Amino acid sequence: MANQEEANPLLQPRPDAAPNAGDSSSPATVKRPARWAEIEPPIGRRSVVREPVARNQWSSGLFYCLGRNDEFWSSDLEVCLVGSIAPCVLYGSNVERLGSGRQWFENSCFPYTTLFMLGNSLFGWNYLAPWFSHHSRTAVRRKFNLEGSFESMARTCGCCLRVLEDEEALEQIETACDSLTHYFCHPCSLCQEGRELRRRLPHPGFIGKAIWVMMPPRAQTMGRGA
Repeated sequence: MANQEEANPLLQPRPDAAPNAGDSSSPATVKRPARWAEIEPPIGRRSVVREPVARNQWSSGLFYCLGRNDEFWSSDLEVCLVGSIAPCVLYGSNVERLGSGRQWFENSCFPYTTLFMLGNSLFGWNYLAPWFSHHSRTAVRRKFNLEGSFESMARTCGCCLRVLEDEEALEQIETACDSLTHYFCHPCSLCQEGRELRRRLPHPGFIGKAIWVMMPPRAQTMGRGA
């Protein structure tokens, strides 16, 4: 049975993923953590200096509902309003930006709406939709190399620092934290992802092409020469 995370088209494969053992066509590669980059040494040296690549920070916090006082402030208010009244529309817009296609909205908004209405009718609150939408948070975090909730807490408290060195274990914990964040703080999580995507990615419906305007020919008059 295929893994649900691997089958999700939004989630990009991790750069530290090893190739399949049965694939003889792919060359043998050494598994390297995604948080480390190899920097070419100076000429004449044969050693390779490995330095950690720092994570990027989210542009706004989880509970920054009104956003930041910058050029995206009006867009942050729109995200907060849509996320509070119609979270299905905001989730579809987020997935549309991640997928960079116009068909992503219909393919994600309608299933979310079905689970949203089913959860509210059966349990009295949005119980089912977060389990469907939490992959978007993982996709945003991986796409922009953002710091996860567990890593941020570990660096702040100074505990579990040895777990941060194991990239595979860290990714599993961060994926679980993404699910819990969507489950317990679902509207705030959708709004934070929406603010992040609007600051980093243009909407796929925007077409930045030059417009050619055809000007009519000038009126010609008949005149006699001198």
